[in-house]
Amino acid sequence: MRAVVQRVSEAYVTVDGKETGRIERGLCVLLGVERGDTEADARYMAGKIAKLRIFEDENEKMNLSVQSVGGKVLCVSQFTLLGDARGQNRPGFTQAEAPEAANALYEWTCDEIRKLGVPVENGVFRTHMMVHLVNDGPVTILLDSKKQF
Repeated sequence: MRAVVQRVSEAYVTVDGKETGRIERGLCVLLGVERGDTEADARYMAGKIAKLRIFEDENEKMNLSVQSVGGKVLCVSQFTLLGDARGQNRPGFTQAEAPEAANALYEWTCDEIRKLGVPVENGVFRTHMMVHLVNDGPVTILLDSKKQF
């Protein structure tokens, strides 16, 4: 499972011009499910997202998590994070999980983040979404449940 985590002052997602999720201070997470991912990968990712210390404390050090600042998460499924363009210019997506299994793990991850006390807003799986955000910092962190990077 892979994620792009961005610290935001605000973010929202629309589908066909209709807003499906909006947050203010928090994290915008683009989440890709890889073929073979399990609930263990989802649990790892949920814990990392909820506890990642990328918000500034009173000394302007990144020591606080979205949990500790009372922020929210906007989580958007994004299979293109599993795209492989190493051998060609057109990425291949064979490492992305099949849609039904991917959606189940995406939803499970969002539920796990909620269980950790962080409100989660969502995009709509398998739709063309427009994601709008204001990256605060900018701060962007890449996460991989297999710890490849």
